[in-house]
Amino acid sequence: MDANQTNMKAWNTSVYQAWVNRFGTPQEAAKKIKEEPRKRIGPVLEHMGEKIQGKKIINLLGSNGNKAVALSLLGASVTVVDFSQENKLYATELAEHAGVEIHYIVSDVLQMPPEELTGDYDIVFMEFGILHYFKNLHPLFELVAKLLGKSGRLILQDFHPISTKLISSRGTTAKVRKHKVTGDYFDTSLEEKEVSHSKYLDEHDKKPETHKVYLRNWTLGEIVTGIAHEGLFIRQLEELPNQSSDVFDKGIPKTFTVIAEKL
Repeated sequence: MDANQTNMKAWNTSVYQAWVNRFGTPQEAAKKIKEEPRKRIGPVLEHMGEKIQGKKIINLLGSNGNKAVALSLLGASVTVVDFSQENKLYATELAEHAGVEIHYIVSDVLQMPPEELTGDYDIVFMEFGILHYFKNLHPLFELVAKLLGKSGRLILQDFHPISTKLISSRGTTAKVRKHKVTGDYFDTSLEEKEVSHSKYLDEHDKKPETHKVYLRNWTLGEIVTGIAHEGLFIRQLEELPNQSSDVFDKGIPKTFTVIAEKL
């Protein structure tokens, strides 16, 4: 079984239950999103323009649909592409309880049905833990360029390579928190890890043989160059510290956001 098949299997095993454990049932989660849809999207909303209503947005690897449903509640027409049937099940039930519609395509992003490549999206949205599932960024950003209409915008936010490739942190309080350079920033190999949603599963639901994934972490230079190579004009590269309430990681970039446009 190759890395992509292994990753796909991990994302189709116990995922629905993981989201119930994390967010509650779709009905419970929908109630919370309806109360504050803007909060669910977060600060990245400011990059989507003053008016979301009527915009056509595609959320690549949109997972459980939390962000898609929030955007739909704000009046956007939202499509999600993800290769997990369990993600789709949770997302579609979430949308139903929220009283909105989302178009959910179960597919490997790079093997989307040709009829879906409409080239008229206002926004391609990707967020957190996305890029490391691709062994080659060229076909991904080539797809982004095909999906976007003229003046369409790519909004990408992900974990910063400094944190994913180079520095490890240990300790639970500011006084004992330690940061060490333990990685190789330029390492191109695949890394075996436990799939992210497994941390929300009870021990009896975890299946080590099916909850592993293979990830390829990219440098910031590779990411920015990959976007620019497809003719997308980079408007902004923002590097951000840890946004949580603690300050253990103060001074270390934890996430980044890239805004690029199709001219």
